[in-house]
Amino acid sequence: MDIFLKTVSAVNDETRIKILNFIALNSEVCVCDIENSFKMIQSRISRHLKILKDAGFLKVERRGRWAYYSIRTPLDKFRQSILEEISYLGLESPKLIKGCVVATR
Repeated sequence: MDIFLKTVSAVNDETRIKILNFIALNSEVCVCDIENSFKMIQSRISRHLKILKDAGFLKVERRGRWAYYSIRTPLDKFRQSILEEISYLGLESPKLIKGCVVATR
């Protein structure tokens, strides 16, 4: 029951649905590219990504200082059907804006 509730709760937010759709459309995306594309601050994006990851939708791979997110495979039937339903919504996805910037001091 806990897994079901976590999954449903994760997709009970418009921004998370859009982020999930964005990642599904772009395969693997760096967290900084998600920030740039959605024009959101890092802490807000990270919170949404954590919720989606904890709900079993995403996998993350760290490369140096960056984290790359993709859809976890294989997905169970329930999560896969949610992704399919999201694709039918016809959401406008932001354009992928690449370009991680390293802050200099």
